[in-house]
Amino acid sequence: MDAIRVTVRRGDVVEAVHRVHATTTDGESWGDPDLTFLLRSSSKPIQAIPFIEGYEELDADEIAIACSSHRAEPAQLAAVRKVLARAGATADDLENGLQEGRPEGKLGHNCSGKHAGMLAACRAHGWPVHPYRDPAHPLQQRIAELLGGEHTAVDGCGVPTFSTNLAGAAALLTRAPQRIRDAMRARPELVGSERGSVDTDLMRLRDGWIAKGGAEGLFCAAHADGRGLALKAEDGAYRAIGPALALVLGIDELAETPVRNSLGEVVGAITLAQ
Repeated sequence: MDAIRVTVRRGDVVEAVHRVHATTTDGESWGDPDLTFLLRSSSKPIQAIPFIEGYEELDADEIAIACSSHRAEPAQLAAVRKVLARAGATADDLENGLQEGRPEGKLGHNCSGKHAGMLAACRAHGWPVHPYRDPAHPLQQRIAELLGGEHTAVDGCGVPTFSTNLAGAAALLTRAPQRIRDAMRARPELVGSERGSVDTDLMRLRDGWIAKGGAEGLFCAAHADGRGLALKAEDGAYRAIGPALALVLGIDELAETPVRNSLGEVVGAITLAQ
């Protein structure tokens, strides 16, 4: 099948059209299943594995925030601080940078939960703490082993990121351990946002699913029954993912995203192309 077309309409005028490629581990495809890209933040539930390998007991909020791309909401920042305390570290030890418009310096970066989990993993395994983001560091070597490839670029937060194709991304989260699945489902609002994001929304709307979005319009998910899926907006527009996911999984609640002006008024919609 062709790639999924998602339109952005303001009033009666279509202002943009996005093409979303999608595939499932069941063999359904829209667009190109061999499309190649970088995993970016969708790999966080796998990058968190060395963290959970280092501790027999972790609370759900600690694991969920290590898998998150958070919005610096109060509960999310509290969870990052909790992981830092477990690591015996502070925000100054985080090797991510600053993010414009976010509070709390490096703590407010959307990847600080992942970085805090990496610091805690280093402490648990007796690895050197810095520079934990170096590709030659034992932590990044373990993550490379888990993701099954050589890093090919540097992610926005400074750690290695890996390339794959759409079919490989569809299987990605099917490899997430049960402890990570349980934590993400217990605290979905920490993974994305209390106010809602497509990964948080899917986990709230449908039982059994875990999900994680990534930069440049990537979305990966897996079900407890073993199914996996991935969606990738060809132009990197993440706003196209909700309606496309609605088509792939038949989730009516995600079929339309309102377009609002600065007054909060609904002036259009993001929907599947008619």
